Amino acid sequence: MHNPGIPERFDAQERLADGAQFIAGRLTKGTSGRTHAVVDPSTGEEVYTYELAGTDDVDAAVAAAREAFPGWASTTPGERSDALHRFAAVLADRAEEFARAESLQCGKPLKLTREFDVPGTIDNTAFFAGAARHLQGQSAGEYSGDHTSYVRREPIGVVGSIAPWNYPLQMAAWKILPAIAAGNTIVLKPAELTPLTSLLFAQAATDAGIPDGVVNIVTGTGREAGERLVGHPDVAMTSFTGSTAVGKRVAEIATATVKRLHLELGGKAPFVVFDDADLEAAVHGAVAGSLINTGQDCTAATRAYVQRPLYEAFVERTAALMETVRLGDPFAAGTDLGPLISHAQRDRVAGFVDRARGYARVVAGGEAPQGDLKDGAYYRPTLVADAAQDSEIVQSEIFGPVLVVLPFDSDDEGIRLANDTPYGLAASAWSGNVYRANRATREIKAGCVWINDHIPIISEMPHGGYKASGFGKDMSAYSFEEYTQVKHVMFDNTAVARKDWHRTVFGDR
Repeated sequence: MHNPGIPERFDAQERLADGAQFIAGRLTKGTSGRTHAVVDPSTGEEVYTYELAGTDDVDAAVAAAREAFPGWASTTPGERSDALHRFAAVLADRAEEFARAESLQCGKPLKLTREFDVPGTIDNTAFFAGAARHLQGQSAGEYSGDHTSYVRREPIGVVGSIAPWNYPLQMAAWKILPAIAAGNTIVLKPAELTPLTSLLFAQAATDAGIPDGVVNIVTGTGREAGERLVGHPDVAMTSFTGSTAVGKRVAEIATATVKRLHLELGGKAPFVVFDDADLEAAVHGAVAGSLINTGQDCTAATRAYVQRPLYEAFVERTAALMETVRLGDPFAAGTDLGPLISHAQRDRVAGFVDRARGYARVVAGGEAPQGDLKDGAYYRPTLVADAAQDSEIVQSEIFGPVLVVLPFDSDDEGIRLANDTPYGLAASAWSGNVYRANRATREIKAGCVWINDHIPIISEMPHGGYKASGFGKDMSAYSFEEYTQVKHVMFDNTAVARKDWHRTVFGDR
């Protein structure tokens, strides 16, 4: 029986009864002949069953995007801006529906989707509505005698994007918005586990007046729908967010047709605490930064390096604060932390921790809760101390509510350890000394370095990594430029100049 104190869950089976593919402005059923179930990870209950996309659906979506491209690309920046402003208004009107759908499919606490995922998506839409009016090249100039040159920025064409399951709404927005603001059309493949809000997002775009075929969604497996989308000859650009291992496969396929490529891959963010840091602030930052979205975040704090004088106190206080975090029903008001995305992911996280018991100290957590939560994919917030730098739990991406803490002595050592993984997506440094903090921003190799904070993002600033964390930026004007191609236009100003140039090359004829 439903608890009257808990909001109703999103009814996906009713709301998306027409199918989990959105092609040319309407929902349709997939043609692969196979079905897939969306599971509420807090209960293990199947909440939506749909027909998976096959290669024919991908081809149809790409064809719709290709047909819509000339008309959409020829709209003025002001017209695209107006459409995106309307889009933001539709999203705001449906904010509660989006929040409940995201919580249902991901297991995120409803307060997180209400206060972070959905408002952030609306803000991102409003940002790109403004950015659409600033698709500009460079000013004209006479760089070669009587010739005038200038640079145009133009849309690329059909964009094929693949989004992950950890932030399905925001990842859909980060890929769709800059692409269409720049005049491209797009086919997005969400993760099979979490298609609900991507489909609602595409519907909202159409309801806002964005033409049919500009935004399309195909929900299928990576091996079938994903690989067909990346390798499709009519797709001019591929944008992928996911693991580094899968990113390498995406790059391999995209290279065959020489596509523009944008990759946001894995992370293993360091959290560096110098001995002059505010200890309480660092402890609270570490718990929030490591447990956001149940640790299923590429930028989550996963490796805390704490200078030796603060190390034991940091471990003790962080463990104590983790014990106060409330696991529970994502739709209950008092829940701080929801489940992992699936039981398989929960078991994967548990495996990392169980193996670490042989070489490190599990200070807090390290187990799945029982009782009312036993049927969900829950795992307690976990703190692991004293692991070696080259150990699996320090070097590998866990993607769960696990923070590993290691000591360091000198500033040089702290920064060296922070950089000592293949990844470089995000990091933070904690210090009361501006010179120490500034050094950390220079020397830590990551796409974002927070000072005395960890995890906030804003639409105006870029998100993207170094090293094995990929290349290209989401959000900001930098992301907008990712979805354009640059054209040099050059013309001479006099007929004499033309004759002189031909005479120089061919002589008198």
